[in-house]
Amino acid sequence: MVEKKIKAVFLRENVVSKTKEAKDVYSQSRFGEIKEDEIIYSLVEAMYLLEKKKINITDDNGKKINIDSFNRKARKIEPNFGVRYSVFKDLRNRGYIVKTALKFGADFRVYDRGIKPGDDHAKWIVYPVHETEVMSMYEFSAKNRVAHSTRKNLLLAVVDAENDVTYYTVTWIKP
Repeated sequence: MVEKKIKAVFLRENVVSKTKEAKDVYSQSRFGEIKEDEIIYSLVEAMYLLEKKKINITDDNGKKINIDSFNRKARKIEPNFGVRYSVFKDLRNRGYIVKTALKFGADFRVYDRGIKPGDDHAKWIVYPVHETEVMSMYEFSAKNRVAHSTRKNLLLAVVDAENDVTYYTVTWIKP
Protein backbone atom coordinates (compact mmCIF):
# COMPACT_ATOMS: atom_id res chain seq x y z
CA MET A 1 0.00 0.00 0.00
CA VAL A 2 1.32 3.42 -0.97
CA GLU A 3 1.32 5.94 1.86
CA LYS A 4 -0.49 9.14 0.90
CA LYS A 5 1.48 12.33 1.40
CA ILE A 6 0.20 15.27 3.40
CA LYS A 7 -1.02 18.08 1.14
CA ALA A 8 -0.18 21.49 2.58
CA VAL A 9 0.04 25.17 1.66
CA PHE A 10 2.84 27.61 2.53
CA LEU A 11 1.16 30.68 4.05
CA ARG A 12 3.24 33.60 5.34
CA GLU A 13 5.45 31.98 8.02
CA ASN A 14 3.83 28.55 8.39
CA VAL A 15 2.73 25.55 6.42
CA VAL A 16 -0.92 24.58 6.85
CA SER A 17 -2.87 21.39 6.12
CA LYS A 18 -6.46 20.28 6.68
CA THR A 19 -5.98 16.72 5.43
CA LYS A 20 -6.66 13.42 7.16
CA GLU A 21 -3.01 12.48 6.53
CA ALA A 22 -1.84 15.54 8.49
CA LYS A 23 -4.10 14.63 11.40
CA ASP A 24 -2.88 11.00 11.29
CA VAL A 25 0.79 12.09 11.35
CA TYR A 26 0.02 14.47 14.23
CA SER A 27 -1.65 11.67 16.22
CA GLN A 28 1.27 9.35 15.61
CA SER A 29 4.30 11.60 16.03
CA ARG A 30 3.07 15.09 16.99
CA PHE A 31 4.23 16.99 13.93
CA GLY A 32 2.49 20.36 13.83
CA GLU A 33 0.04 22.11 16.12
CA ILE A 34 -3.73 21.71 15.96
CA LYS A 35 -5.63 24.98 15.50
CA GLU A 36 -9.35 24.44 14.92
CA ASP A 37 -9.53 22.04 11.95
CA GLU A 38 -6.00 22.72 10.68
CA ILE A 39 -2.55 21.36 11.40
CA ILE A 40 0.00 24.19 11.38
CA TYR A 41 3.64 23.25 10.85
CA SER A 42 6.63 25.33 11.85
CA LEU A 43 9.18 25.85 9.09
CA VAL A 44 11.58 23.29 10.56
CA GLU A 45 8.81 20.69 10.84
CA ALA A 46 7.73 21.27 7.24
CA MET A 47 11.33 21.03 5.99
CA TYR A 48 11.83 17.76 7.86
CA LEU A 49 8.62 16.28 6.41
CA LEU A 50 9.70 17.47 2.92
CA GLU A 51 13.06 15.73 3.28
CA LYS A 52 11.33 12.55 4.48
CA LYS A 53 8.95 12.75 1.47
CA LYS A 54 5.90 12.83 3.75
CA ILE A 55 4.46 16.15 2.55
CA ASN A 56 3.76 18.06 -0.66
CA ILE A 57 3.77 21.82 -0.19
CA THR A 58 2.30 24.35 -2.60
CA ASP A 59 2.21 28.13 -2.56
CA ASP A 60 -1.14 29.91 -2.32
CA ASN A 61 -1.42 29.74 -6.14
CA GLY A 62 -1.15 25.95 -6.13
CA LYS A 63 2.45 25.80 -7.44
CA LYS A 64 4.49 22.97 -5.90
CA ILE A 65 7.44 24.06 -3.71
CA ASN A 66 10.54 21.85 -3.81
CA ILE A 67 13.12 21.47 -1.02
CA ASP A 68 15.55 24.08 -2.39
CA SER A 69 12.82 26.65 -2.89
CA PHE A 70 11.38 25.97 0.56
CA ASN A 71 14.84 26.29 2.12
CA ARG A 72 15.37 29.70 0.45
CA LYS A 73 11.95 30.96 1.61
CA ALA A 74 12.55 29.70 5.17
CA ARG A 75 15.98 31.39 5.38
CA LYS A 76 14.42 34.71 4.34
CA ILE A 77 11.85 34.41 7.14
CA GLU A 78 14.23 32.99 9.77
CA PRO A 79 17.87 34.07 9.29
CA ASN A 80 19.00 31.33 11.73
CA PHE A 81 16.95 28.64 9.93
CA GLY A 82 19.94 26.50 8.89
CA VAL A 83 21.27 26.16 12.43
CA ARG A 84 17.79 25.62 13.90
CA TYR A 85 16.96 23.00 11.27
CA SER A 86 20.20 21.07 11.87
CA VAL A 87 19.30 20.77 15.57
CA PHE A 88 15.64 19.92 14.91
CA LYS A 89 16.58 17.23 12.39
CA ASP A 90 19.23 15.72 14.66
CA LEU A 91 16.86 15.50 17.63
CA ARG A 92 13.98 14.09 15.54
CA ASN A 93 16.31 11.51 13.99
CA ARG A 94 17.27 10.46 17.53
CA GLY A 95 13.60 9.80 18.34
CA TYR A 96 12.67 12.92 20.31
CA ILE A 97 9.55 15.03 19.83
CA VAL A 98 10.62 18.64 19.30
CA LYS A 99 8.22 21.59 19.57
CA THR A 100 8.67 25.35 19.53
CA ALA A 101 9.38 27.04 22.87
CA LEU A 102 8.78 30.70 22.16
CA LYS A 103 6.75 31.14 25.34
CA PHE A 104 9.80 29.94 27.28
CA GLY A 105 12.11 32.29 25.42
CA ALA A 106 13.89 29.38 23.75
CA ASP A 107 13.90 27.88 20.28
CA PHE A 108 12.69 24.38 21.14
CA ARG A 109 11.29 22.27 23.91
CA VAL A 110 12.14 18.58 23.73
CA TYR A 111 10.25 15.67 25.20
CA ASP A 112 11.97 12.54 26.46
CA ARG A 113 11.64 9.50 24.20
CA GLY A 114 8.20 7.93 24.45
CA ILE A 115 6.60 11.08 25.91
CA LYS A 116 4.11 13.05 23.84
CA PRO A 117 3.18 16.68 24.50
CA GLY A 118 0.14 16.69 26.76
CA ASP A 119 1.15 13.41 28.43
CA ASP A 120 3.95 15.04 30.40
CA HIS A 121 6.12 18.16 30.35
CA ALA A 122 9.14 18.69 28.12
CA LYS A 123 12.43 17.65 29.70
CA TRP A 124 14.68 20.19 27.95
CA ILE A 125 14.66 23.61 26.39
CA VAL A 126 17.15 23.93 23.56
CA TYR A 127 19.09 26.90 22.21
CA PRO A 128 20.72 26.17 18.83
CA VAL A 129 23.89 28.17 18.18
CA HIS A 130 26.53 28.05 15.46
CA GLU A 131 30.05 27.22 16.64
CA THR A 132 31.27 30.68 15.55
CA GLU A 133 28.53 32.51 17.46
CA VAL A 134 29.55 34.50 20.52
CA MET A 135 27.37 34.54 23.63
CA SER A 136 27.96 36.91 26.51
CA MET A 137 27.82 35.69 30.09
CA TYR A 138 24.68 37.80 30.50
CA GLU A 139 22.97 35.97 27.60
CA PHE A 140 24.15 32.60 28.90
CA SER A 141 22.93 33.40 32.40
CA ALA A 142 19.53 34.53 31.07
CA LYS A 143 19.10 31.26 29.14
CA ASN A 144 20.05 29.28 32.23
CA ARG A 145 17.57 31.21 34.40
CA VAL A 146 14.75 30.59 31.92
CA ALA A 147 15.46 26.85 31.96
CA HIS A 148 15.67 26.76 35.74
CA SER A 149 12.49 28.79 36.27
CA THR A 150 10.52 26.51 33.90
CA ARG A 151 11.91 23.39 35.58
CA LYS A 152 13.59 22.19 32.42
CA ASN A 153 17.13 21.21 31.65
CA LEU A 154 19.05 23.58 29.42
CA LEU A 155 20.66 22.17 26.29
CA LEU A 156 22.99 24.28 24.21
CA ALA A 157 23.08 22.71 20.75
CA VAL A 158 26.27 23.77 18.98
CA VAL A 159 26.24 23.31 15.19
CA ASP A 160 29.59 23.10 13.40
CA ALA A 161 30.51 23.89 9.79
CA GLU A 162 29.48 20.35 8.68
CA ASN A 163 26.07 20.77 10.39
CA ASP A 164 26.96 18.21 13.06
CA VAL A 165 25.46 18.98 16.45
CA THR A 166 27.11 18.72 19.86
CA TYR A 167 24.93 19.12 22.95
CA TYR A 168 25.96 20.67 26.23
CA THR A 169 23.67 20.38 29.20
CA VAL A 170 23.74 23.02 31.88
CA THR A 171 22.58 22.28 35.40
CA TRP A 172 22.36 24.15 38.68
CA ILE A 173 24.05 22.73 41.74
CA LYS A 174 23.96 23.74 45.36
CA PRO A 175 27.44 23.50 46.86
